[in-house]
Amino acid sequence: MKKISFLLLTFLLLFSTITYSKNKKDTLVVAQNAQVKTLDPMASNDVPSHRAQLNIYDTLVYRGPNGTVIPGLAHSWKYIDSCTLEMYLRKGIKFHNGEELKADDVVFTLLRAKESPSIMTYFSEIDTVIAIDDYTVQIKTKEPFGPFIMYLAHQGVGILNKKAVLEAGDNYSYNPIGTGPYSFVSWKMGDKIVLKANHDYYRGAPKTENLIIFAITEGSSRTIALETGEIDIAYDVDPIDLSLIQDNKRLKLYQGSSSSIHYIGFNTSRTPFNIKEVRQAIAYAIDGQSMIDIAYLGAATVANSPVPPNTFGYDKDIKQYEKNIEKAKELLKNAGYPNGFKAKIWLNDNTIRRDIAIILQDQLKEIGIDLEIQIMEWGAYLDRLYNSEHDMFILGWSSNPDSDAALYSIYHSKKGSSNYSFFKNDIVDNYLDSGRQSTDPQERKEIYKKLQQILKDEIPMYILAYPDTIVGTRKNIENFVLDPQGEHVLYNVSKK
Repeated sequence: MKKISFLLLTFLLLFSTITYSKNKKDTLVVAQNAQVKTLDPMASNDVPSHRAQLNIYDTLVYRGPNGTVIPGLAHSWKYIDSCTLEMYLRKGIKFHNGEELKADDVVFTLLRAKESPSIMTYFSEIDTVIAIDDYTVQIKTKEPFGPFIMYLAHQGVGILNKKAVLEAGDNYSYNPIGTGPYSFVSWKMGDKIVLKANHDYYRGAPKTENLIIFAITEGSSRTIALETGEIDIAYDVDPIDLSLIQDNKRLKLYQGSSSSIHYIGFNTSRTPFNIKEVRQAIAYAIDGQSMIDIAYLGAATVANSPVPPNTFGYDKDIKQYEKNIEKAKELLKNAGYPNGFKAKIWLNDNTIRRDIAIILQDQLKEIGIDLEIQIMEWGAYLDRLYNSEHDMFILGWSSNPDSDAALYSIYHSKKGSSNYSFFKNDIVDNYLDSGRQSTDPQERKEIYKKLQQILKDEIPMYILAYPDTIVGTRKNIENFVLDPQGEHVLYNVSKK
């Protein structure tokens, strides 16, 4: 009863700030499990922020089906040589401030991305970007860069209006200007983001006039909000709520495999996690299948690799660690910790991650590790991980269907990566560099096969699960399409 009362109070507090007529056909209301961190595409590389940004900005190209690339703001492109790409821009595209998109805006965007700590691992290989004329951009990379064209579809290079960014300065995140289907209306940190349809959009105005995006971190509260009609779409549905949505005739469930991993990370720059045998001992103490059964209720599969199965370069033959308490204790003893140790594990306020942490806490007691759980707000969590203040942590990673996207940012020691394990291994770095510089698919597959085996042995993170992507909508929502990366496009979504 206390939990129900708490959830109801949380629910009422959340919706006391929402000022819209809930059944209006011209307003689409979406809730996700974490706050948007920024509306500046280059200031963070997290999915909750990308979900808002993709409505405001366009990219030069888009991700098409089965790993293809389709035209976006660039109507076409060609490689002049293995390191030189020319992009040809559509004419007459307008930013939300009325200015026409020109090559100078693209040059500004890509050079800014190249220097951005959050996304530079995707774009640091850029050597030069120049405007040939108002509608032609030439991009040179330092070396041949196999997956580069796919990275131009990344939300981190949503094309910016140079003038708007320079005028807004440090306040740009609260004054975003793009060319996308929706333009910005308002946002207070911690509150809802309000967007309105861009009627000058080059693909035609979106199907819904107003779009509201905000966070409900408690999964059951998101489901309640969907059931009552306070929201139209609930992202990140918790597995425990699947049947509630399936059995409700007013709701619709979308569930499918994702291009994501969930993992338990170790800060390898801190004692004792800088010792490989300690990390391996923890892996041998984990019963991954029981975690999947309890935390995900079947809405995930046990992972064997940091590369998801639907991704180029995935090796199905990599073996996951199997629980072996005696082996774990032996490894700890050899590492100098025969009686275990105390440590902290960080996570954001997420139902599945809380369950994983509790189960892990219990499992590690068997080998003498006393684990303290600390739950943090999403933005602060990412900031403190970046600053290397942690011991262990629980996080996910979503990538496009290429092993470079799955591995480079979370394992390369290069500054600006999302390597929150602070893992540094010269052999791994060299393989990662070779994998992105090669344009030979078979050579790349062999590189990533070797990498996955090395990473399994070094284990800077324990890859736990390939989670399903799960979204619930009201029955009157039309044209919603599930995205494997969790970055769901709302442009064509409407309400009956």
